[in-house]
Amino acid sequence: MTKAQPDYSFEQTAFDDGATYVAGVDEVGRGPLAGPVVAAAVRLDPDNIPEGMNDSKKLTHARRVVIAAQLWERADVCLGQASVAEIDQINILHASMLAMERAVAGLSGVADHVLVDGNRIPPALKGKASALVKGDARSLSIAAASIVAKVWRDQLMVDLAQQHPGYGWERNAGYPTKEHQLALQNLGVTPHHRRSFKPVHNILYQEKTVSD
Repeated sequence: MTKAQPDYSFEQTAFDDGATYVAGVDEVGRGPLAGPVVAAAVRLDPDNIPEGMNDSKKLTHARRVVIAAQLWERADVCLGQASVAEIDQINILHASMLAMERAVAGLSGVADHVLVDGNRIPPALKGKASALVKGDARSLSIAAASIVAKVWRDQLMVDLAQQHPGYGWERNAGYPTKEHQLALQNLGVTPHHRRSFKPVHNILYQEKTVSD
């Protein structure tokens, strides 16, 4: 049964098993049709954890922004991402693993135990790792990573929306909402769209068929 709030028990278990540097990692952006997949790795200071942390999906945007800023000040935090080109080349699952590997590798210390959201452990992680299904609702370190990654990616999509208006990325973060898919039909495909994703691929194929 999933706990109502994430706590520090998984981290403490890792310490009890001999770990000295425990980090949580999570990614955001597997489902969108546009933009990179972004991961964050976070090593918390157990004596200075921001209040109110939870799975990022259970927090308001304003609360996520506040907590993310606190995490950057109080914790060891690193972002990693895989580009649209990498997503199209190696597929979204492998790109998500790559983004998480990059986030963990960029921490200021070497994590000897990583708590990973989901049911897969990125293959290039060094040291021990534990995969936690729904980890962002169970582990404070993973919850922290989910918050940092979502805030950063959402802001990136707001910035990209200014360069490519009409798709609603400032509202949908690149996810396949009706607004976004209608704009794809009417405005076409941008360089930030994932060409390997079916709705984008289908539009490109239609355009190619028409031009042929």
